[in-house]
Amino acid sequence: MFFESLLLVFLIHGSIVWICLAIGAIAASYFMLIARRTRRNRVGQSSKIVNLLPILAGVLPFVFGYLTLYMGYFSPLLAILSTALTIEFFSNFLALPLSIYHKHLETEFSNKLKPADHWPSVSIIVPAHNEEKVIERCIEALLEIDYPKKEVIVVDDGSTDRTYELATRYEQEGVKVFHKSNAGGKSVALNTGTLFAKGEIIVTCDADSLIDRNAIRKIAIRFEDPTVNAVAGNVKVLNRTNLLTRCQALEYIVDLNIYRRVFDFFGAVPVVPGPLAAFRKSALKEIGFYDRDTLTEDFDITVKILKTGKVVQALSEAVVYSEAPASWKDFYGQRLRWNRGTFQTLHKHSDVFRNSRFGFVHNLTFPYVLLSMLFIPLASIVSIAVVIAAALTGSGFQVLYVICGFVLLQATYSFLAIQMDNEDLKLTVYSPLFVVGYKEIRNFIKIKALIDILRKKEMKWGAIQRVGVKEERA
Repeated sequence: MFFESLLLVFLIHGSIVWICLAIGAIAASYFMLIARRTRRNRVGQSSKIVNLLPILAGVLPFVFGYLTLYMGYFSPLLAILSTALTIEFFSNFLALPLSIYHKHLETEFSNKLKPADHWPSVSIIVPAHNEEKVIERCIEALLEIDYPKKEVIVVDDGSTDRTYELATRYEQEGVKVFHKSNAGGKSVALNTGTLFAKGEIIVTCDADSLIDRNAIRKIAIRFEDPTVNAVAGNVKVLNRTNLLTRCQALEYIVDLNIYRRVFDFFGAVPVVPGPLAAFRKSALKEIGFYDRDTLTEDFDITVKILKTGKVVQALSEAVVYSEAPASWKDFYGQRLRWNRGTFQTLHKHSDVFRNSRFGFVHNLTFPYVLLSMLFIPLASIVSIAVVIAAALTGSGFQVLYVICGFVLLQATYSFLAIQMDNEDLKLTVYSPLFVVGYKEIRNFIKIKALIDILRKKEMKWGAIQRVGVKEERA
């Protein structure tokens, strides 16, 4: 990143680069100081601090674009393109120093970690609907988890295939299997499992996922802190078999885990994901368990816990491998549901935007989600329009020049994120698609989901074709 900064100084002469670098350094330092002060604090205490990350991420790109135009470095088209691309990348680079610092503290904590004196009882709940290709693999992985006090509960959610039959084969090994009609969806299946669970900690696991053997022990240690009421696992793509699944593998590392590290500092992780989510059972009882009124029950229940002033954290060492959609059709259906459910949850909990008593959820988490769901997709549309206009007016080479600069920045950002997550460096090859290509597809689906919400279009869960990969990594 140091050498890339020098390259920017070389490519864009004058004071504008120095101004932008100085602003970036000051902003990054500010968040480092805030994170150190608020580490492990309750979410409600943050209401006294004005968090500037969403403001800086939304405003400074326009300042940069205006300066490049005003000082004569770029033409109007290039100034607009640089503004749009900067909107998409600036918040990531603000978060990067803090996530690197988080990695340092995480490593330091692991080196000093001592065995726990008390292991709380854990109930692992697997909701399953037509998962015959993957249910046995999932249950076997759960039985192999190294944890002294665990129970495994499978809730067959009205499957029409052999899911229930295959799951019951493991009852002799202590697995509890329940069958219910397919009414109410995944949230009701999770609530059913929770009602029968005896554990102090409730862990959810999707049927297509494989939890790492040591993940539950690491999560349980986090719950030694009485203020922590939920912990998010680190989701990785299991089936890296084609271009689409490898892009998703990089997306999970770059777009999700970097920000989870940042939110972990403030105890305000926005989503405890279904493949590996851990909650205190008492916290679930307090908020009334899962609701049925959104398509993203994991986002909704996390926000419900955060609104009660409880701490929600993430643990990158608690790894779970999940099967990602391998076809564009399945990918479109999954992301449309995710994004539509996200907008539903934002609308359901819109009081968070208006009330500062919700602390970092009000100041940081929800503004960031809104930035990523609304402003960045709109900036992507502007980028596409500018590229087309530039090609028609003979400015294609200048546009390519700007895009190549952002490709270089994205490659570096991806490389650092992969290093922090101890992942496959070969995934860096796919980073240019997060500037042009894969990024636009994701943003198009977000806009489509927003239109569906505004039109109040009905949408159900749908189904994804399972592959049933046997290896940990394909």
